[in-house]
Amino acid sequence: MLSNKKLQQTLIQILGKANGKDLNLEEVADPSIPQCTVIFEFGIAEANSFTYLDAAEVDKALKAISEKPLHLIDIYCAIRYYKWRSEKKTPLKFDYYMTRFLFDKKTLEMLIFHERGPRYIAPNDIVKFIVNKINGEFSKKVVKPFIPP
Repeated sequence: MLSNKKLQQTLIQILGKANGKDLNLEEVADPSIPQCTVIFEFGIAEANSFTYLDAAEVDKALKAISEKPLHLIDIYCAIRYYKWRSEKKTPLKFDYYMTRFLFDKKTLEMLIFHERGPRYIAPNDIVKFIVNKINGEFSKKVVKPFIPP
């Protein structure tokens, strides 16, 4: 059984690692756009705003979690899309999501709100992406998603 502290630390680390990385849309969701690159930008809630999860913020969050695990973590997620056309990267409209992670003794609940954008990546795809990244950090599955139809 994975503790909430370890789960939260792993979540923050994988979001920090994913920030700013170029990924093919196929790595995240069923591609609705061929030859499309996506870049995630995650920010963590801090008082009344969100702060980009760079290395310093990741360290700050990890320290706070090690002192006292949290009951919830709010994350802002901007997803940038780029279409490759003859060696040139053309920006498309971006998606903006708010994600709340609620931690209970044996469950992790993710609430996702699509703020605006074309929804090239659906909320369920974000859940699967994050769950796969978390599970990839361990030798066995530690998070088993339940995604309603």
